[in-house]
Amino acid sequence: MGRRIMVWAGRAEHLGGIPRALVFLAVGAFAKTVTSCLNSTSVHNPEALLHLVKSRPPGVPLLTISNHMSTLDDPLMWGFKGFPSVDAKFARWVLAAEDICFKNKLFSYIFRLGKCIPITRGGGIYQEHMNEALEVLSHGGWLHTFPEGKVCQDKAPIRRLKWGTASLIVRAPVTPIVLPIIHSGFEKVMPEKSIFGRRPPLPLCNKEIRIVIGEPIEFDLPSLKQEAIATTQDRPLHTLGWPKTSPDGLGEAAQRWIYTNISDRLRSVMESLRIFTSDKFNL
Repeated sequence: MGRRIMVWAGRAEHLGGIPRALVFLAVGAFAKTVTSCLNSTSVHNPEALLHLVKSRPPGVPLLTISNHMSTLDDPLMWGFKGFPSVDAKFARWVLAAEDICFKNKLFSYIFRLGKCIPITRGGGIYQEHMNEALEVLSHGGWLHTFPEGKVCQDKAPIRRLKWGTASLIVRAPVTPIVLPIIHSGFEKVMPEKSIFGRRPPLPLCNKEIRIVIGEPIEFDLPSLKQEAIATTQDRPLHTLGWPKTSPDGLGEAAQRWIYTNISDRLRSVMESLRIFTSDKFNL
C-alpha cells in the first residue's frame, strides 16, 4: 500500500495554519494575475461552483472533475474573478502526480501546504494516497480530480477516464456532489511545446480562456450496486487482488462493473459539456 508523504504538512493546524495561508495567498494571487489580468477569461455558470464551495450542506463532500489541458490548469482555473482563490479555507484538495510535484522534500512541503495529495502513476486505485483522498471526502471536504489522468492539449473528445474518480464516488461514506467543469485556453497559456519544443518558463499572456461549469451529476448508488452484484455474480471474483468494498462487500467483478458504468457516465457528461463549450465560444 505504501506510506503517505509528508502528511503532517497538509494538516490545517500545522504551525497554526500560517504556512498554508501564505502559500494560498501567493499562489492565489498568481492565479488571479494570470487568469484575470494577463489573459481574457470568460466563465459560464460560476454561481454553481461558488454556491457549492461556500454553502453546500454540512458534511456533504464536493467532487469537481475537469479536463486536463496544461500543467497549470490547477491553480489557474480557480483564478477567475469572484472566486476566493487566496483563501485556504475555501480551497480544494487536488490529486497531483507524485513524480512531478513531490520529487523532493521542498516540493513535497510546498505542495502539501497547497492541499495537494500525491498520486503514484501506476499505483492503482487502492494505493494509500487514494485512501487519503477518500478521507477528504469522508470529512465533507472538496476534492478536485483530472479523471483523464494526463495532460492532452489536442482539441479532441474526452478520453476514456481512469477508474480512480469513480472508485472515490462509490467508496465515500456520503455520496459526494459531483460537479463537472470544462475549460479551454490554458493549453495556450502554458503550451507543452513552445520555446525550443519545450514549455515556456512563464505563463503566456493575451490568450482567451473559457471555463464552463456544468450542473451536479447525480448517482443512484444503491441501485447501481445492486445491479453490479446481479450482473457479475457468475463472474470470477478476483483477478487483480482488489479488496471487497465496505460495507457493501462488492467483489472485484462488481467493482469493475460499477467503476466502468460511472466513468462512462462522467465521460458522457464531460463530452457534452465540451461540445457546449465549443459551440458557445465558437472554438
